[in-house]
Formats: sequence, C-alpha cells, structure tokens
Amino acid sequence: MADKFKSFNEGLNSPPSRLAAVTPSDTADIPQASRCINVATSGAVRLTTIAGDTETIFVAAGIVFPIRAARIWSTGTTATGIMVMY
Repeated sequence: MADKFKSFNEGLNSPPSRLAAVTPSDTADIPQASRCINVATSGAVRLTTIAGDTETIFVAAGIVFPIRAARIWSTGTTATGIMVMY
C-alpha cells in the first residue's frame, strides 16, 4: 500500500494511525495514551486523563471523542466496545 504521507511527522491535529480495543480496568493504565476514544454502545466512560483528572463522561456510539486518556476505569463505565485511537 502506498502512503504518500509516511515521511510527515504526526501531530495532535493529524488523524490517528493506530487503534486498540480497551478492557476497562480499575488498576491498570492503557498501554498507550489515547488521542481519542470511540464506543460501540453509548454510555458513561470513567477515565483518567494524561494530566491526572479522573471524571465520568458520556460518549455516544460511533462518535470519535477527542480526549487524551491514560486509564479507562471499569467502575463507573457503562459504555461497551471501547476503542482508543492514537
């Protein structure tokens, strides 16, 4: 596959190039901080940002929600099919 943008540096305004499914955890951070998250089923997502803020947000299914998350908590999270993009 050709990628004419491969020689460019990625920035926070660039579209994400990687994705990973997340299993929410109250004890472990996600392996790579997100640039945004997406869920398959709408609901609450309790998360800790890379700045250390922990709050619960509502994320609608199929919508890319831009946030720099370090942890997705199991307790307080009702959304399912969580995917992080980075």
